[in-house]
Amino acid sequence: MSAITTFADFRTTQAPSRLRLTRRGRMVFFGIPAMLLVAALLSLAGFITSPAKASDSQAQLHPPVAVTVTVQPGQSLWGIAGAAAPERDPRDVIAEIIQLNDLRGGRIQPGQQLFVPAN
Repeated sequence: MSAITTFADFRTTQAPSRLRLTRRGRMVFFGIPAMLLVAALLSLAGFITSPAKASDSQAQLHPPVAVTVTVQPGQSLWGIAGAAAPERDPRDVIAEIIQLNDLRGGRIQPGQQLFVPAN
């Protein structure tokens, strides 16, 4: 019984075998990259086939028409919207006024200049 080991003992160890994948492992290893590739190709196809312009001619483009209104004391967005477009729902007109003027919280001050949709 000696404590000496020889170099030959280390060479006899078996090399690791090939990696074996289970069915689920193959699905993960090949399926996820395949799904990502398909998603990327579909996105690319959507970008390529999407229309690049909003209309065929410049005559079809109609910029939104807006007028400037100065807010008087006691006026509200509801009253301004009703006066600007009485045939439309005031909630829709108020939403357009808020969007046109980038109003935070829909608050207005007397003397403030507002863009109001004219149509």
